[in-house]
Amino acid sequence: MAFYRRQTMVSSPAQLSKTWIRNQHKEEILRDHIVHSILLLAVATSSAAWAQAVKVTPLGSHAGELCMRDRATIFEDPTGLRILYDAGQSVMGADDPRLGNIDVVLLSHAHGDHIGDLKMKALDAGTCDNPQVVSAAPNSTTAEIVAAKNAAVIMVVPLANFIGRKVESIRGKPTTACSPQTGADVVAPLAAPCLATVQTGGTRTFKASATSKAVEITLVPAAHDSTVPIALLGDAERKNLEPDNVSLTLGPPGGYVIRFTNGLTVYLSGDTGLHAEMQTVERDFYKVNLMELNFGQSALTPEGAAYAVNTLVQPAAVIITHVNEGATTGGKVRPTSRTAAFIALVKGRPVYPALSGKTMEFDGAGKCVAGC
Repeated sequence: MAFYRRQTMVSSPAQLSKTWIRNQHKEEILRDHIVHSILLLAVATSSAAWAQAVKVTPLGSHAGELCMRDRATIFEDPTGLRILYDAGQSVMGADDPRLGNIDVVLLSHAHGDHIGDLKMKALDAGTCDNPQVVSAAPNSTTAEIVAAKNAAVIMVVPLANFIGRKVESIRGKPTTACSPQTGADVVAPLAAPCLATVQTGGTRTFKASATSKAVEITLVPAAHDSTVPIALLGDAERKNLEPDNVSLTLGPPGGYVIRFTNGLTVYLSGDTGLHAEMQTVERDFYKVNLMELNFGQSALTPEGAAYAVNTLVQPAAVIITHVNEGATTGGKVRPTSRTAAFIALVKGRPVYPALSGKTMEFDGAGKCVAGC
């Protein structure tokens, strides 16, 4: 009888209420735990992606220094995509052992110190103030590298067509337009050089593989000139222009905004003076967090360059290049240089000289996490 009573015993309303409350509390704890775990996983995944670094390696005339002719920079995305910006005169052409694989070549404008009408006779030849160079005519260092590396060319149309014809002369084959392989994306490595032409404001996307996230590259305005060295022109055109001491303009000059897969957004200023688009395009629209500034003596004073950084663009960090002087000794900025005068005027953010061969690594927020 006692057994029967135990099996048929009915809980009181108070006991049922307590049991229901306990069960509800357990469900809430379990739900909160699941939500918390999901959030932690999302944050960890986002943080891991953000922490992946973009590698930035200047290629100058003298190892460990920032020198008179230095222009070239290699950017390597965490996916492995490698971009060469403004090959210029501080490389040895396609045979430069520092280049490695190059997937994309950018050129801001046609001036000789950017397109590369000259090239280094040897690494460290001459002095930092006066590197020893030889002619790269008739092809240019840019065309040599594009041809040898099977690189995609992203430039304003007339400039890209000019480089494309030089590449054709080197290879003996036409340089065709780049063909996107996944949607609008061009996938590296390429089997042959190709032209990814743009107009100012245009964007092209590139991947290191069909499964990678794309790197976005946009051509943005610059206030400068873009005449090609006459030594790179064909005989007929050169003879036609030489009497008047003029050359051809190959479209407008430009800079670039590159959005890497870790979130880092870099503004490559190109050769430029101050202009309002630095604020409206680079800062307000693209929200760049790293700026590589060309500090050309004919375009920017230290005060003007500092205004571009402090007020117009406001990046988290700055790389300074194209200084038109031997700016460093032993990797340290010379205190009497224009470069030092500019750095002293920059407020609230670090400025890194583009020391040749020294790789800097930047996270998605524009913070240098190694090599600076």
